[in-house]
Amino acid sequence: MTVNNLDQIKSLLDFQSDDDFYHLQIIKRKKEHPDLGSNNVVIKTYYIQSVEYLEMKFNEIQSLCDFHNARAYINLNVRSFEKTAFQMLKKTTDIIMNKDFKAARKAFESVCGASATTRDKKWIIDIDEPVVSPLMLAHISYKCMPISEGVNDSKIYAIIPTKNGHHIITKPFDVREFAMKYPDIEIHKNNPTILYVP
Repeated sequence: MTVNNLDQIKSLLDFQSDDDFYHLQIIKRKKEHPDLGSNNVVIKTYYIQSVEYLEMKFNEIQSLCDFHNARAYINLNVRSFEKTAFQMLKKTTDIIMNKDFKAARKAFESVCGASATTRDKKWIIDIDEPVVSPLMLAHISYKCMPISEGVNDSKIYAIIPTKNGHHIITKPFDVREFAMKYPDIEIHKNNPTILYVP
């Protein structure tokens, strides 16, 4: 089953300046390719600076995923070129001080994956079920602080289909109440979601 979340993803992107970008990677996973030497191989990285740029590149992204049997992941937490550049400078300095010179070439990518701005943080609740429980959505909205105050104040941004279930995209909230009710479900605070899977 092909998963194509382009339309939903576009609606979740918020560009407020030329400094904003979203980190997108096409990743070949060991799960689909047992002969890989490592867990994952990055086929290509994109720095999405506008919805138009994502639309323009989408056919290329699809083709690369189809050819490599890979997945396109996008992190919905917006990045800052300026902040990422300063963090890269610090990381590169640390790498050089440790005489790990080969790692310097990957400094920007490493920082890019780890950093995010504080604006409009989006978390992912990873559900391996064909249907998302309405009771879980209500629990997030009306039991986990801060309590939502109506439809326009929902903590739920979107429900994104994955190959084996769904990613619930939410605003940050107090996870203690959620963990008591759903102790086996993971919340990811800075992970990517699925854009496309062949």
